[in-house]
Amino acid sequence: MAPSSLSQTAAQAGADDFLTQIYQEKERASSTSSLRTYETPLVTVDCVIFTVQQSRLKALLIKRSSEPCIHQWALPGGFIQVGETLPEAAARQLFDETGVSNVYLQQIRAFGSPDRDPRARVITIGFFALVSSNRLAPKTTETTEDVDWFCINELPELAFDHQKIIETAHTQLRDTLEETPIAFQLLPDMFTLTELQKVYELIENKSLDKRNFRKKILQGGLLVETGQYKKEGRHRPASLYRFASGMPTEEA
Repeated sequence: MAPSSLSQTAAQAGADDFLTQIYQEKERASSTSSLRTYETPLVTVDCVIFTVQQSRLKALLIKRSSEPCIHQWALPGGFIQVGETLPEAAARQLFDETGVSNVYLQQIRAFGSPDRDPRARVITIGFFALVSSNRLAPKTTETTEDVDWFCINELPELAFDHQKIIETAHTQLRDTLEETPIAFQLLPDMFTLTELQKVYELIENKSLDKRNFRKKILQGGLLVETGQYKKEGRHRPASLYRFASGMPTEEA
């Protein structure tokens, strides 16, 4: 079977049929072919989608409707398609399984433990995405039983090695925040300094000094004052800001 025919069949079949096709192709290869000499891993992408809800940092999970790990919570993800870049595959899986699109994506790293998937040798490329809570539109699909947000400190038992992927994504998110002001991806277009500081505290998992935080942020030239205000509790209205243009929106 030609590679193009194989890819067309894989796109139409389910994941298990896809794996069967791959191994049938390997069996038909000659004994001198590299398909027989070396293991041929499959490649997937898995996405950790972060948001802030009810003053908590949360990740989006889907409940699997098929084996392996049927009825277990897991990250949105799946096999890459022929001709796709890794970010393209991650963006497609996000939309196909959750309905979420046009979000900040950053690649984490590869996860390739030999026994991470009971079906075959599967190497996955992890990504994390950031989305503001006012843009949420998760939905179930034919391949998912449920979709919901979970506090990253109160996760259910997860399929595969997805707990490790989430922990790695959170670490990289903290590291990235020290170098690039990506926190605005988790906020509405306009926000107060208090709301911005809260996002930083949730990501870094620690309290920050209010005066030092505001001094650093305002002197960095990252924000633009909108001239509008927001009432916060019994305090006087707080100024609303937006991030300056040119802030990062996606990383390949």
